[in-house]
Amino acid sequence: MKNDLTRRQFGAAAAAMSSLAAAAAAVAQESPSTPKAAAPLIRPGDVVLFQGDSITDAGRARDVNDANSPPALGKGYAWLAAAQLLLDRPGDNLKIFNRGVSGNKVFQLADRWQADCLDLKPNVLSILIGVNDIWHKLNGQYDGTVDKYKADYAALLKRTRDALPDVRLVVCEPFVLRTGAVTDKWFPEFEAYRAAARAVADDAHAAFVPFHTMFESATRLAPPERWAGDGVHPSSDGATLMAHAWLKAAGA
Repeated sequence: MKNDLTRRQFGAAAAAMSSLAAAAAAVAQESPSTPKAAAPLIRPGDVVLFQGDSITDAGRARDVNDANSPPALGKGYAWLAAAQLLLDRPGDNLKIFNRGVSGNKVFQLADRWQADCLDLKPNVLSILIGVNDIWHKLNGQYDGTVDKYKADYAALLKRTRDALPDVRLVVCEPFVLRTGAVTDKWFPEFEAYRAAARAVADDAHAAFVPFHTMFESATRLAPPERWAGDGVHPSSDGATLMAHAWLKAAGA
């Protein structure tokens, strides 16, 4: 019964992705900026880990630690991408985890990195981080800078490679949409955070998922609130577009 339930849950997630396939295709045509990996990053037997803040967390169950568990994968893009991978590759024995934590900035990833990353020994590590580094600064809860963001991020990836030399990295572009909490005061500083993430990815030879660029294209098809009501946290439609972009960047 447990396996049947899991299969139904994964099937529902895949159906949600299929329902937006036309929109995803339109966004991809509008913005062909998500490069498809030259070779698939994910190989049979791999451990795949999604890391980040609330966008990755997406309400995951913190008391469930099993790989491939729907509650532990949350309800966002990580869950949707994982569901598609597990449906498409049932014989590959993939083990997929989500360890995103709401509210995190880069230095907070570092604080929990041993237990929530290195001990899991991922073969593929995906990180989406950055929106809180600027948001918490704008609301007076943090005094970080884009230079600190970039330095902390680079140090985190170096620490990861030192511990796991063969890890395959995916760096996701932080994004916002101009609606809800996102006002003109975010710009142009937010552009520097995007650029820093791209530079860190290039220096680490990581795959890069241009989420912000993707959403800029999506807003030409529908208003920004369709994709993220508060400008930061994606709707189910937004998460679906993210999952498509992530899978493309991973060559899946």
